Amino acid sequence: MTMNPSAAPSGVPTPSTDEYEKLKRLVAEAESDYQKAIGGNKAAGTRVRKSMQDIKAQAQAIRLRVLQSRSTAP
Repeated sequence: MTMNPSAAPSGVPTPSTDEYEKLKRLVAEAESDYQKAIGGNKAAGTRVRKSMQDIKAQAQAIRLRVLQSRSTAP
């Protein structure tokens, strides 16, 4: 019997494509405000900083999921 090395044991959350897609969407959404902030728009700079916090949180959530699935792999 062969086992799928990417399959995590039951009960262990695995990173999903949706989580990664959300991270990519957050980055794409921040691009417009980033360009405005570079041009001197202070309000856009505030939005970029908020976006970066959201991106950081999403990346950390994915990172933790990957570590959990790796540490419980056979």
